[in-house]
Amino acid sequence: MRSSNKIIYLFLLAFIQCGKIKENAPDNSETKAPGNAIIICKGKTIESRFLPPPGFERKAVDENSFAGFLRALPLKPAGSKVKYFNGIIKNTMVYDAVVDMDIGTQDLQQCADAVMRLRAEYFYAQRVYDRISFPLTNGFKMDYAEWMKGKRVSVHGNSTSWQQYFAPSNNYKDFRNYMDFIFSYAGTLSLSKSLRLQNIKNISAGDVFIVGGSPGHAVIVVDIAENELGEKVFMLAQSYMPAQDIQVLKNPGDSKLSPWYSSDFAGDLVTPQWVFTINQLKTW
Repeated sequence: MRSSNKIIYLFLLAFIQCGKIKENAPDNSETKAPGNAIIICKGKTIESRFLPPPGFERKAVDENSFAGFLRALPLKPAGSKVKYFNGIIKNTMVYDAVVDMDIGTQDLQQCADAVMRLRAEYFYAQRVYDRISFPLTNGFKMDYAEWMKGKRVSVHGNSTSWQQYFAPSNNYKDFRNYMDFIFSYAGTLSLSKSLRLQNIKNISAGDVFIVGGSPGHAVIVVDIAENELGEKVFMLAQSYMPAQDIQVLKNPGDSKLSPWYSSDFAGDLVTPQWVFTINQLKTW
């Protein structure tokens, strides 16, 4: 290849984006991203949009498991932009895909909230309602099973308790109202305290890198792939401040591997908008 043509080729390769240059490509079309990542432009889920890096493969998981739920998260069309709760586009391009899930019209579903939302959506879809429970910042345990009964939280001074307000109901609108309440009164601090430490060697889909506090941040592991040596790579998703669409993150430290991250790291895990340490990985 002539030098000038090679430069043009590499330039185009680095800046190809699904949904733009390959806007009219067939459903099974592939884009070779910078490095080794293969992106299926019209893939509609995390699993179908992103192939594992060469030498790695996804291990089979139960489609009814949390890992299966996360792999099957619906994605907006390739090239879609992250939007804030008020409809404004996020101009910071730190992501490779946008999860197709409503976030409401209030500045509520931020980082830890998105993690709790995914966990709760999974249990709601499985109809395991008694597993939907999160502690509020004050330590009060918010069980969805109580909310379903028509009970709501009553606060008197330092006392928090359930009180009967409505007839029992369990439609999706009630569930979303419950989640909005969680978003308002829980966060990274309360979520971090409710999770337990996870060894990076055992990292699994659904695990969370989290720093509790104000400010704090949380990102969730949405997929895992492994090679014959047992080495793992993982993919991350987040929301951020202000409330915004859940997004699959780029890997700013390794464009050849992005959007996957290697679990073989020591010290800092650098994500586009936060730096975590290896001992900030937690699980449910």
